[in-house]
Amino acid sequence: MSHESQLRETICLFGRSLFERGLTAGSSGNISVRLSDGGWLTTPTNSSLGFLDPARLSKLDGDGRLLSGDAPTKELPLHTALYATRKDAGAIVHLHSTHSVAVSMLPDVDPANALPPMTAYYVMRVGRTALVPYYRPGDAAVADAIRGLAGRYSAVLLANHGPVVAGKDLEAAVYSTEELEETAKLRLLLHGLNPRLLTRAQVRDLVTHFKLDEAIADESPDNSQECCSNPHHHSHKCG
Repeated sequence: MSHESQLRETICLFGRSLFERGLTAGSSGNISVRLSDGGWLTTPTNSSLGFLDPARLSKLDGDGRLLSGDAPTKELPLHTALYATRKDAGAIVHLHSTHSVAVSMLPDVDPANALPPMTAYYVMRVGRTALVPYYRPGDAAVADAIRGLAGRYSAVLLANHGPVVAGKDLEAAVYSTEELEETAKLRLLLHGLNPRLLTRAQVRDLVTHFKLDEAIADESPDNSQECCSNPHHHSHKCG
């Protein structure tokens, strides 16, 4: 089996897994993988991630022109912009996962840090998530919003729409998207309860130990004062 054939099978395998676990419904969501020649494989427009056919995936050249397969997802601008600004990205996953969409609709979300550092694995797999304003699905203007982030984020939350996540390969992109969704679920469960978040020092420790992007620690909110001022946290070490 050629490398491209393996990638086609992998896209269908992960797509079906995401669909069957309720992370994206109906014909929502899309996946793309970068090929060694600079082109991509993407899921077709109006296709369900649960019922993809490897032979009908859209194959595009480096300029986004369709070479074979069905017509590509209308969300190509998302993928194009993220690939352009994240040169290390080998795959992108965009879902309409419920909890992530719900967080994108809250009025108190920080656009620079849409989800706080709640768990070690969120920091390790996602790092930080930006929130960009609402755009009509398929609107090419969303690409400008993503380019405006200048590649500082591998995960972007589209307001009232869903997450877009890049990874070094498809497995990494899927795992990061799943971690983002689980963190969004925690954010909603604990909303208004003043939860204990990871402090900047704890985030810095993760960045140093696992050799993560330094910007994750540099731009992490400092939660240490809030942690230690909460009477419910007196039994826990802050710092």
